[in-house]
Amino acid sequence: MKKKSITVAILDMYNGEPNQGMRCIIDVVNRFAPFVCFKIFDVRGKCELPEIDQFDIYISSGGPGNPLEGDGEWDKKYYAFIDSIVKWNTENPIKKHVLFICHSFQMACKHFGLAEITKRNDTSFGVMTIHKTKDGLKDLLFEGLSDPFYAIDSRDYQVVQPKLSVFAKKGAKIISLEKIRDHVQYERAIMAVRFTDHLVGTQFHPEADPISFLSHLRNKEVKDKIRKMKGKRKFRNMLEDLVDDDKIYRTNETLIPNFLRSAITDLMQSKKIMSN
Repeated sequence: MKKKSITVAILDMYNGEPNQGMRCIIDVVNRFAPFVCFKIFDVRGKCELPEIDQFDIYISSGGPGNPLEGDGEWDKKYYAFIDSIVKWNTENPIKKHVLFICHSFQMACKHFGLAEITKRNDTSFGVMTIHKTKDGLKDLLFEGLSDPFYAIDSRDYQVVQPKLSVFAKKGAKIISLEKIRDHVQYERAIMAVRFTDHLVGTQFHPEADPISFLSHLRNKEVKDKIRKMKGKRKFRNMLEDLVDDDKIYRTNETLIPNFLRSAITDLMQSKKIMSN
């Protein structure tokens, strides 16, 4: 890994499953190539985790499976890694920044004891409307996105039933929620949390771009499954949403870049102060 001023660790949580997520994350990080370099760690497949003193920014990917289960090795190391980041940020002036995505987000919410993680009645898959909360309207992560905004959602589990006393004690904030569904009596899932000033996570996939999603839909088995699950009309609507410049394109071009810009700015300012 060539040494540059800012180093990024990408935590691969896909457990060897074929996916477009890693390609998408790498694509976004490469937009900052003049300022950063990155290294990938296979967390679930090889139990790889970075040394935190070697990296400035961490992006922890989505992944398949039950976020409440692990093999007793990689999951324990992953939770210890989260604790080490929190400890580092408590003790050091130059902070580490982390973005948790989907599966990683669910695991982080569980680890911090912020809410319940439950299995959905059916799979959430496709383009979802995401609503900012009052805190989310002010959060730099969402700057430049409308309210509501749109994102790719793909999950069998959900973060619900927030423990507000724990949120208050830890200083965490819910910054977005899924759409209101008046026609069904289901709980409204939490879609993003600001865990600390430097740790944030999303239930949805901000890295997803229309190209990767459409590539996934070229698989006939996947296409037939979604049509059966959502119906032909909703499937057509989803395809229209995917090619709308103000929906998935906008989120892909905005959210992770916001996270990286904010992290890079904070790190460079902190390092400048420390060098003076």
